[in-house]
Amino acid sequence: MRATVRQAARATLQLVLSAAMAFGSYIFVTVLLITAIATAAVVGAFMLPETVLLIRRIAGAKRHQAAKWTGRKIPEAYQPLTGTVRERVRTAVRDPSTLTDFRWMVAYYAYGTLPVLMLPLWPLGLVVDGVWCGLLRRRAVVLPLISRLADLDAHWSTVLLKPSPKAQLAVRVEELVQTRAGAIAAHGAELRRIERDLHDGTQARLVSLSMRIGLAKRAYDQDPAAARKMLDDAQTLAEEALTDLRHVVRAIHPPILTDRGLVGAVRALAASSALTVTVTVDGLTDGHDGPRAPAAVEAAAYFVIAESLTNAAKYSGADRADVHLARARTGLRVRVRDEGRGGADEAGGSGLLGMQRRVAALDGSVTVTSPVGGPTVIEVELPCVW
Repeated sequence: MRATVRQAARATLQLVLSAAMAFGSYIFVTVLLITAIATAAVVGAFMLPETVLLIRRIAGAKRHQAAKWTGRKIPEAYQPLTGTVRERVRTAVRDPSTLTDFRWMVAYYAYGTLPVLMLPLWPLGLVVDGVWCGLLRRRAVVLPLISRLADLDAHWSTVLLKPSPKAQLAVRVEELVQTRAGAIAAHGAELRRIERDLHDGTQARLVSLSMRIGLAKRAYDQDPAAARKMLDDAQTLAEEALTDLRHVVRAIHPPILTDRGLVGAVRALAASSALTVTVTVDGLTDGHDGPRAPAAVEAAAYFVIAESLTNAAKYSGADRADVHLARARTGLRVRVRDEGRGGADEAGGSGLLGMQRRVAALDGSVTVTSPVGGPTVIEVELPCVW
């Protein structure tokens, strides 16, 4: 009986909040009428986008309330209301979610009265269920109806507030436009970095190498010893230029990924890190045995791990880190954790931003959890077909 009463009390709170929101919606009718009249008169068309934004906030509050009761999030698919007044009005009218929210609000004027049905259930339930459960030891029959009312309210809200396929498609297209722009920006930044590395490093060494060889050729007949010394210096410069070229090539696509696969490359990366790194693998194999993710996915995962370990070694103050690679049904999952001081800011540097752009270009997601005091956890999901 106590559990039944507690559940009924929880459902009552849910219904009271729903009743308060319904009462606010009834008051909002006045705003809707004023907006409709003003828009019809053209002079008040600027009120339409603001009214739509208010409806979005009310619908968002209802989504949050229903999701809190059911435990299932209701997605949103709104087009941003930006630009001039005409553009905002056009977007507000053409956005499929505007019709969805308006349809829900009209329906809510009817089923928003569900909380009223709970009022007689409490006294009746305390009497009937008190005797039925307390004396006869049977299952309660009246008070659970309050929970069913809350379930019904949440179910109808979920069905009515779920965005249409057209709205979800529009949001998806907008996301792809943004990720494409981010991928182009990341690609441009990578090209500039490669150009800078080649210009400042390799090219300078090759120019110096050419000059040393030229001087050695001139000095060969008069001073063979000096010419030999210049040739030794030229050989050193050639080796340094080759080293610079290897670094540039590794930044483009590490050859070790092709040779040893993602797991082997990550283990080699962990072995060369300044931290003590533990690598755990779930569902993946070393080398070329078993299925492998596409090359672009492996390269992005490798870059994320390398950048995360570099940041941890430089800024976290930690002495160890953990890397976890897992094969999922829908893709590849990567998690890097360090026990450092935390406080990593996604907007504070180019490392995390570059990481997000690389992953977003593959339609993946990055989650950074870094409270002050640590730990810092970077989780990445990269979709792919195995």
